[in-house]
Amino acid sequence: MSKELSTEEKIRGAAKTVFIAKGFDGCTSREIAKAAGMNVALVNYYFCSKKDLFKLVFNSVLEDFMLSTIEVFKSELGLEAKMRIFIEREFEFLTTHPDIPRFILSELSRGDKCEFDHAGILDKIAATGVFEELLDAQEKGIIRKVDLTNIMLMIMSNCHYPFMAKPLMKYLNSLSEEEYQERLVLQKQYVTEMLIGYLFIPKTNI
Repeated sequence: MSKELSTEEKIRGAAKTVFIAKGFDGCTSREIAKAAGMNVALVNYYFCSKKDLFKLVFNSVLEDFMLSTIEVFKSELGLEAKMRIFIEREFEFLTTHPDIPRFILSELSRGDKCEFDHAGILDKIAATGVFEELLDAQEKGIIRKVDLTNIMLMIMSNCHYPFMAKPLMKYLNSLSEEEYQERLVLQKQYVTEMLIGYLFIPKTNI
């Protein structure tokens, strides 16, 4: 038998749904309370303010988004294998949560109004040793000497944009949801081979 959600968990779940759909500025505490099936006083009792609740939700979304990344980089696999699995995980996560990239970028664009523990998330990624592993591979001639920020941009832009651009691409190409999902499967293959092919220097037989 499944465990019944606590009042706090119900509020957080409802808030996540509403915030992702409407953003921080696009909704009220009353809307969150209605989605949770409760009154607004109860929401404020548990979380004090919409801003406090948003901060918890935003951090949890970011952690969910980065969790699979961290697990891949902590493994004992080689760098190329990690890269392939990482791209696979990115597409899997975004297929299930296609609105997450848009939500994160939209809220970050609010500037100082959007507060979250970005240093803590970066520390968790750094603790896997992946940054040192990439730099070591560059020094050994395994991968190209590309700035780590640019590597991140290449991966994120190629993995995230197909999901963020889905409404436009479906409209321009008159594709159904099923047809677009088929294109995404192919896109994952193309992106993987393109990034691996560019970043990793082919071994030469001497």
